[in-house]
Amino acid sequence: MKYVMDIIRGILIGVANVIPGVSGGTMAVSLGVYDRLISSLTGLFKNIKKSLATLIPLFIGMAVGVVGFAFLIEYLFAKFPLATCLAFTGLILGGLPILIAALKKELKKEENAKIQAKHIIAFLALFIFGIGMSLIGGEGAAVNLSQINIVGVILLFIIGIITSATMVVPGVSGSMVLMILGYYHSIIHVITDFITALKEFDVNGLMQGFVVLLPFGIGVLIGIFLIAKLIEFLFHHYAALTYSAILGLILSSPFAIFINMGAVPIRIGEIVIGVVLFAGSAILTWKIGE
Repeated sequence: MKYVMDIIRGILIGVANVIPGVSGGTMAVSLGVYDRLISSLTGLFKNIKKSLATLIPLFIGMAVGVVGFAFLIEYLFAKFPLATCLAFTGLILGGLPILIAALKKELKKEENAKIQAKHIIAFLALFIFGIGMSLIGGEGAAVNLSQINIVGVILLFIIGIITSATMVVPGVSGSMVLMILGYYHSIIHVITDFITALKEFDVNGLMQGFVVLLPFGIGVLIGIFLIAKLIEFLFHHYAALTYSAILGLILSSPFAIFINMGAVPIRIGEIVIGVVLFAGSAILTWKIGE
């Protein structure tokens, strides 16, 4: 049962990584698997069996979430932008009780078990940073990935490292970074084309997708491992301060979601559906993260 639940958690993390303005790291925190994920990544070579037992179901779920949602995201945002954004906001905010409880637990371990100025500063700094990223982020010109040379392969590898690093950090959206760099829609398009080619046994289409996704994927894996080491260090030495900063980033995520939504027609029916989805998503995240 735990294996199945971890796959479901992985799916939600994968979906979050596809949504611009939403952080997969934030979702992992909200679902209560962040510490386990980071420790498994950093201890992969020390305890391979235990680490893989944690990582495999999560990564399977992430892959399903990324691939599955890549086909849906443009349709959902085009047809039901407000309801979709409210549902995503619920998924994020539903994990706040878990995060606040973790912060309180770490504060009790410190000499002065109270919120101090440094915690408030960390919260505000990362809250402002999260909103700032969404304000400065804009979709660059679409990058043509139909023809890739050696320089393009190296660039995709570097982009993968940058993107994965931001995916692991709670509150920072890897998809947002892809948008800033102008690769978001191009990568999503390559993923959907690759899956379509796989279903149709289109060898030429598979090779084109493979040339793009392989260097990008290797970069993602390396980036996740490198940043996990840093996150583990911060949690080990500055846990309460790190949780304060993460809380600021998480609370900035809804602003990022709605800023990226832009101006949309306001329909009463969609508002009602969105509120219901918000509540249901929040409850789902809260229950899964227990």
